[in-house]
Amino acid sequence: MNFGSGKTKFVQGILKYFGLENEISSPTFTIVNEYTSSNINIYHFDVYRLEDSDEFYAIGGEEYFEKGICLIEWGEKIRSILPKPYTEIVFDKDLDNPDYRKLTINTIS
Repeated sequence: MNFGSGKTKFVQGILKYFGLENEISSPTFTIVNEYTSSNINIYHFDVYRLEDSDEFYAIGGEEYFEKGICLIEWGEKIRSILPKPYTEIVFDKDLDNPDYRKLTINTIS
């Protein structure tokens, strides 16, 4: 995953789909931002500053997995504790056009 590759913008699009039009920001300093629509809870994590899965456990992060949709930036840092199956989306900048992004989507089971 790259800095400035569009991860937060992607999350903004998902929130819009669920009727959450409010402006969002990356939860870099808060670790998680919580959003609630009329029928679902969405949790937007940025675990870049965490060292490993142990730190995620220490903040109670795994408790969110069963509460709603969890969107996790830099999820490879806690890959070993993610509940399976999950969808991994890798963002890469296009070297020829800085306005384009290449997304690779994998189901991990």
